[in-house]
Amino acid sequence: MRVLITGGTGFVGSPLVNHLLDDGHQVMVLSRQPASTIRSKLSNRVQSVSSISAVNPSTYFDAVINLAGEGIMDKRWTPARKKALEDSRIGLTTELVDLIERMENKPDCFISASAVGYYGVNISSEPLDESAGPGQDYAAKLCENWERAAKRVESFGVRTCIVRIGVVLHPGGGALKKMLPPFRLGLGGTIGDGKQVMPWIHRQDLVDALLFLVSEDSASGIFNGVAPEVLTNKQFTQVLGTALGRPTFFTVPGCALKLALGEAAQLLTEGQAVQSKRLQEAGFTFSYRNITQALSALL
Repeated sequence: MRVLITGGTGFVGSPLVNHLLDDGHQVMVLSRQPASTIRSKLSNRVQSVSSISAVNPSTYFDAVINLAGEGIMDKRWTPARKKALEDSRIGLTTELVDLIERMENKPDCFISASAVGYYGVNISSEPLDESAGPGQDYAAKLCENWERAAKRVESFGVRTCIVRIGVVLHPGGGALKKMLPPFRLGLGGTIGDGKQVMPWIHRQDLVDALLFLVSEDSASGIFNGVAPEVLTNKQFTQVLGTALGRPTFFTVPGCALKLALGEAAQLLTEGQAVQSKRLQEAGFTFSYRNITQALSALL
């Protein structure tokens, strides 16, 4: 199988690329990083291009996987930062879809990332499956427009899957990497009242889910990339503290986060009780269904 991946050097993309290579597939990665850096990060077996325009439309790919996007929580949401978030999601996805439109032989499937932020910030614990509508805040509108750009591929007759991803857990990056230093020092604690639901997924389960969607010919449409367990921030904090053998007495006030992060703080102080209904109905089996099991494997 020949696969084109955007975001292939990222937190989720890297293990996905390595898995595909180890299974004997050919992988082309779209990245602004130098080819030598990409090969050192991944493998000498990977091909790389620095721009979508450098991909020959006559090249056939069995699958195109779109994981690109600037980190949503990496910086405060200034107007310039919002533009970077939009360009790296909506802009790049639009360019990628334009490339697929020009391809002489269309890929068998297109897998594109989105985020559970699509559902909007919500303090309710009411379950949300893939049929729920979008929220009204900035992150929700960003996801909605991102998905709209990706869905245009469907009009070319390409099987399309959009994966709304939750908090991806692995000590090598993402939220858990940022949490571990203070928690190991005994300074970890809940965010606000801790009642907000935290949709999460073990990184290996997300990689496996993406591979499952590539191989499952009947899979199409929207899929929530989250573990089956509904978990509050307080519950997560307690399990992480127990796993590290550290107390979790502290509380990070919501007002302090808003002062530090501005509008982006709402992604931490509120959440969504997202369910992975369609993935499970399609036959995908999670290896890490609850947070105790997941953190035991990761730490």
